[in-house]
Amino acid sequence: MHDAAQRKAVRDGRGVEVADTPVDPACVEQLVTPERLAPYRAACNGDLAAAVALYGWNARVSAALWETIGYVEIIVRNAMHRHLTDWSTRVHQEPAWYLDPGGNLTWRAAQDVADARRRATKFGTPETPGRVVAELGFGFWRYLTAVTYDRTLWRWCIYRAFPKKRRSVVQDSLASLHEARNRCAHYEPMHNRPIGKLYETALAVAGWINVDARRWVASQSRVVEHLANRPRGART
Repeated sequence: MHDAAQRKAVRDGRGVEVADTPVDPACVEQLVTPERLAPYRAACNGDLAAAVALYGWNARVSAALWETIGYVEIIVRNAMHRHLTDWSTRVHQEPAWYLDPGGNLTWRAAQDVADARRRATKFGTPETPGRVVAELGFGFWRYLTAVTYDRTLWRWCIYRAFPKKRRSVVQDSLASLHEARNRCAHYEPMHNRPIGKLYETALAVAGWINVDARRWVASQSRVVEHLANRPRGART
């Protein structure tokens, strides 16, 4: 028995599905497709049952990492939004910094904002900064820390969200989390990625913003639990 995901579902006395008898790994391979399972099988030296177990574990640890990065994404965007708002209000007398009163956003970023504003008001809902910010994806915030803004938005205000941290360090950290988040969201293999390092990066970024943010994210995360339960025999 390699993994609970290989078990058939039966019902308990309350009608809730519970695991019982094993499912043939060959059946799972056909359901998932041999092509998709191939990287897992390679990591398990061709052992199909072990590959199915690793596939299930990959899904669980990816979900846990995606959840953790999601918390950090919200913390990051709210911190950046807060400092951008303060700066825009002070310099341009316009709290809605995303309206770009100083013309500092790139064309692509301005397009992202326009799209976010449309989504935020799609059903006739009044536009608010909070709704617009929530519609701006992780990539938008990541690229606000790019070298493009080194002498403008970063130097004027965004740096305040990450006290004493170099822009390049913040950019690289957000890039690694953004890319990992996208892999998790698309069910890509993560078993051969440095999940523990990515988890530590997520906690570090939260901690740069607020020490209690790091503690809270760590208290919510299931990543460490799943890392401890990695199936044996799979190569990293």
